[in-house]
Amino acid sequence: MKDRYTDFKEDPRFKIANREALIGCGVAVINFIWWFGFAYGLGSKPVDTYTYIFGLPAWFFYSCIVGTVVIIGVVILMVKKGFKDIPLNHEGGDDL
Repeated sequence: MKDRYTDFKEDPRFKIANREALIGCGVAVINFIWWFGFAYGLGSKPVDTYTYIFGLPAWFFYSCIVGTVVIIGVVILMVKKGFKDIPLNHEGGDDL
């Protein structure tokens, strides 16, 4: 009787998906550090010492507005340069 596990070959898409998932988690951690650093770094001062940009407190502007734009740019760059287009209906071919 043939063991079904002896002929097992790992699908190479899993390695690609795991790498891309780690990149996504890394970008999320960078986003949190950016947000936390500006929000609590600049926002922990007394309110009367706040500086304002476009009518918003500087801590909010840098953490939420600029941070969102930067992270969107990083995600677009990562998808275009760091991610690989793989077929989802892979049927045995090893063309990856």
